[in-house]
Amino acid sequence: MRLEAAARMDVFRKLWAARKLIVVVFIPLFLLPLPLIHPTSEACCAYVLMVTAVYWVSEAVPLGAAALVPAFLYPLFGVLKSSEVAAEYCKDTTLLLMGVICLAASIEKWNLHKRIALRMVMIAGAKPGMLVLGFMCCTVFLSMWLSNTSTTAMVMPIAEAVLQQLICTGLADGHTDSETVEAPEDDSAASEKEEDNLDKNQLELLYHNNSVCFKQELTTLSEVQCCKGNGVEATSNLTYIRHTNGLLPQVAIEFPNVKRIKARRDSQYPTKRDHMICKCLSLSITYAATIGGLITITGTSTNLIFAEQFNNRYPDAKVINFGTWFIFSFPIAIIMLVLTWLWLHFLFLGCNFRETCSWSKKRKTRREMLSEKRIHEEYAKLGPISYPEVVTGVFFILMTLLWFTREPGFVPGWTSLFEKKGYRTDATVSVLLGFLLFLIPARRPFSSSSSSSCRNTEAESDPMAPMITWKDFQKLMPWEIVILVGGGYALAAGCKVSGLSVWIGRQLEPMSGLPPWAVTLLACLLVSAVTEFASNPATLTVFLPILSALSETLRINPLHTLIPSTMCVSFGVMLPVGNPPNAIVFSYGHVKISDMVKAGFGVNLIGVVVVMLAISTWGVPLFNLNEFPGWAVARNVTGGL
Repeated sequence: MRLEAAARMDVFRKLWAARKLIVVVFIPLFLLPLPLIHPTSEACCAYVLMVTAVYWVSEAVPLGAAALVPAFLYPLFGVLKSSEVAAEYCKDTTLLLMGVICLAASIEKWNLHKRIALRMVMIAGAKPGMLVLGFMCCTVFLSMWLSNTSTTAMVMPIAEAVLQQLICTGLADGHTDSETVEAPEDDSAASEKEEDNLDKNQLELLYHNNSVCFKQELTTLSEVQCCKGNGVEATSNLTYIRHTNGLLPQVAIEFPNVKRIKARRDSQYPTKRDHMICKCLSLSITYAATIGGLITITGTSTNLIFAEQFNNRYPDAKVINFGTWFIFSFPIAIIMLVLTWLWLHFLFLGCNFRETCSWSKKRKTRREMLSEKRIHEEYAKLGPISYPEVVTGVFFILMTLLWFTREPGFVPGWTSLFEKKGYRTDATVSVLLGFLLFLIPARRPFSSSSSSSCRNTEAESDPMAPMITWKDFQKLMPWEIVILVGGGYALAAGCKVSGLSVWIGRQLEPMSGLPPWAVTLLACLLVSAVTEFASNPATLTVFLPILSALSETLRINPLHTLIPSTMCVSFGVMLPVGNPPNAIVFSYGHVKISDMVKAGFGVNLIGVVVVMLAISTWGVPLFNLNEFPGWAVARNVTGGL
């Protein structure tokens, strides 16, 4: 019996190890009777859609590879020609993304993002509540223009440095943590005391950890503890590494083979309050990155997927551009930022806002003053603002202004200066400015090598080195997302040509009795639940054609359901697998899954409520949501034919 049970367990283990291969092979075979029994265009398109959706949700193959399924199945089943499918994989939004990545590469290469983040944190101060709010504000601002993942990867190391400073100074100051100190009059004497106190705290922290050696990954602040023999020789080296590409390194430090002592998870924190501060700050960064990505059409890949699919399905609708999206989403982000900060503060720091949010220097504890000193030291390491940073900042402002003024709506935009209309889009501006970054030298014109403010070895060796190189662009360009978005466009094109979207709409006619707000609420709750377990782009790509057909069938303005669903698909914040920023924050080890679920549920609820409020108030006059638009009527009639 035992041998049989062991054999069965062994079979189960092998099957579980091969589960992805089983899904890849058996799902197409299991669904194959559908196009064989019903050899219609709708059935063939539905087969391709279901196979691709299962691959995306299960992640049995990489998302980019799964997005290539329509490229060979559509021609094989006669849904679309191979040339027609290929044309769907490169659209206007692909060029828009490439131009934005060029600017992002320049921002990261010249550390402009770090200067912005540190400056905003310096303004906020070191009080826990204000520190969290300061990090959230800078993360939201950066995430407006960079990807959520890149922004989290940039900001988390800075936050980790501040958190480690709090931990290092926590033990010696634990008994006086609740007491406030007067601001020191003699700065030199105070700095000497702080340095002595810091050394003492670091030694006490090492003793407190019982000389446990550990390896810390995904951080630029590495605390190295070396153990020798029976005695302990411990050093704590705070190493700061400047990364020009903005990517987090995998830091792996080898230690001698020492018997490790099991310790409680939170033994590295001097007090429970310190642990709560670490949790609050870590989670606030991933939530702020998600909020910031909502603001601009290029802030996250799901916004780009919505914009391109909407413009492809409704070519006569000239309502979605950078300006209209910003006007609608910016108030949402501000309200969500404030409510999320209040929720995290209540959950981890309590309700004593006067103690945690005071800007008064006389109410600062010694450890808060040391944390502020560390932040100022980090900012001082950047030196004076350099010429490449100025150029990058000018391009950043110029790109934003040209996007806003292209077709503002209430006044003629700069595109009205051209004779032919409709030829220039946001991608035109993005690619033009991105191309110029490959040409403009990174060194100030007519400046000598010694007086140049450029702090890059490549630029110093070559006086004509450009602001960015192709390698800089390649490091940040998310080609998997580009192919994934293209696969979504291909699926949408197949649904349109085959008539599957019309068939889906007819099946949803029983929902015609529901009011528009109820349909929108159900769609938001559905996508926000699914995206907790599936990737955001894959979830939205599957749901957009269905929701579009539903809106046309119920004669609801498609924007009434599509925009809220696009925003709610980003609210997968309850689990580490929900999105990459969650995984990055979770890897630092300050939070548990239970913490993410508890805090993320509140953020998810806040997001759905605020989005529903927005689409029911200022979204109505902005997008004229009270009536079924003519461009949707034309699409519905054409689809029906």
